[in-house]
Amino acid sequence: MNTSRSNTASRVAKYFIWKANKDGKELTNKRLQKLLYYAQAWNLTIKDKPLFKDDIEAWIHGPAVRDVYHEYKSYGYEPIKKDINVKEISDLIDDSLLDEVWKVYGKYDAEYLEELTHNEYPWQKAREGLNSAVVSSNIITHDSMKNYYRERLKDAKS
Repeated sequence: MNTSRSNTASRVAKYFIWKANKDGKELTNKRLQKLLYYAQAWNLTIKDKPLFKDDIEAWIHGPAVRDVYHEYKSYGYEPIKKDINVKEISDLIDDSLLDEVWKVYGKYDAEYLEELTHNEYPWQKAREGLNSAVVSSNIITHDSMKNYYRERLKDAKS
């Protein structure tokens, strides 16, 4: 990946929208939020650095990046219909980690991904002590993601 260009969650979101369009799949905002979370978590785990600078918050329906949510909020629960200019994301297209996140998590619908994230420590830790219906802007920390997924990686290798 070209590191001279600063990644934002919005740029990474455009990659996933482009990928969904290319593969003929539908991508809702809720599903997109979970893909951003997994991309950040695995980048932290494998490359030991954040993929993007934006915070991921522990919302009721799972991890979410506030700015990206608002960028695509007008689509509601409908698939995001947006043509992405490939030039904007050209340096992300060959990123094997993003391709792998898409391959592993992109096949699941938003509800499954929400349930998956709700059963994982980073989201649970960020919402500790909160009722499931309470709105939260608590941050899911990089350390909690990195530590949790490093353990999962160790378990998978053993």
